[in-house]
Amino acid sequence: MAAAGPGARPCPANFSAAAARHLAGFQEAYLWPILVAEFLVAVAGNGLALYRFSRRERRPWPPAVVFSAQLAASNLLSALALPPMAAYFYPPKSWRYGLAACRLERFLSAWNLLGGVLFITCISLARYLGVAHPFLTRSRLRPRHAWALSASAWALAALLAAPSLGFAHLEGPEGPARAACGAARPQACVRCLGAGAASQLPAFRAYSLALAALGGALPLLLTLLAFGALGRAVLRSHSMSAAEKLRVALLVAAGVAVYASSYVPYLVLRVLNAAARQRWLARCPSFADEAQAVRALELGPYLGFQVTRGLVPLAMCTHPLLYMAVVPSLGCPACRAGRDQRPGQDQPLPALASPEARPSLLLTTGPCDSDTAG
Repeated sequence: MAAAGPGARPCPANFSAAAARHLAGFQEAYLWPILVAEFLVAVAGNGLALYRFSRRERRPWPPAVVFSAQLAASNLLSALALPPMAAYFYPPKSWRYGLAACRLERFLSAWNLLGGVLFITCISLARYLGVAHPFLTRSRLRPRHAWALSASAWALAALLAAPSLGFAHLEGPEGPARAACGAARPQACVRCLGAGAASQLPAFRAYSLALAALGGALPLLLTLLAFGALGRAVLRSHSMSAAEKLRVALLVAAGVAVYASSYVPYLVLRVLNAAARQRWLARCPSFADEAQAVRALELGPYLGFQVTRGLVPLAMCTHPLLYMAVVPSLGCPACRAGRDQRPGQDQPLPALASPEARPSLLLTTGPCDSDTAG
């Protein structure tokens, strides 16, 4: 293995292999079945959400539906990357698909994760604008703007994820020796690593830190500000009942909780795990034997990072619940009255005579949006 830094002694290969086998135990025992279960739920839930959007929404889709459909598509693509990872973690942990597939999997996972973050932010900002500036939103924010912003979000996510192609690499034996991989010979197994080789760790740590700031902290701050303003507008509304306000508050709290408990910890612990790995490599040449090398591992950042790797797909499973949470609004009288309105028309609905009555519909991602957002 390469040295941890310029002029440093290389880490003995047997120490690195012993550490890798020890760390793989959590993934082999717990992570792969969790990923399989989350794959099934995420595909079913997000597939159903996309089906509902395509079959139940009138065209052109209003911005809120455009962003929600993009989020569902991003979740679905992320879910499709889970089976190869589950197969990789299935004991004995070994990557069987080659270097190109390893790099592609890491890139697609990062791309769709960042895409999900950006679309959650877009949904939050669109809902805030719909509540705080309803007349401006209905007259200026059109579906074509939402599609253009969605394309920009996909492009930005791809740009932020592009460095993962350079960091992803394989570690393990070359050629026929890989065929001997098994429980009795774990040293013959191949690992697909997204954190970069030892010599790349400083650059990977800096990249992970930038990603945590741009792809985690900044979108979370925007989401919190938007949802906070939206919540205040709803709570101050005199046209909504206490039950409606409670339902909106729960939806807002659930959206923020899902974001703050999955995406942000994942990006932060990714930085901490890279830093812990860098410190271990710096000490590695001085270890007396494999047992000392294993004892020196910092398991806290590593196990925390592995837990968040299971929480991020769990967030993809809960997003459809947020979509479905607004299904009761599909039968509301105001929505039925508004379905006869042509998309893009700026006619007030009978039940929405005052701006204060608008939040209850602008919070949804169902056909009510088609009638109010234009």
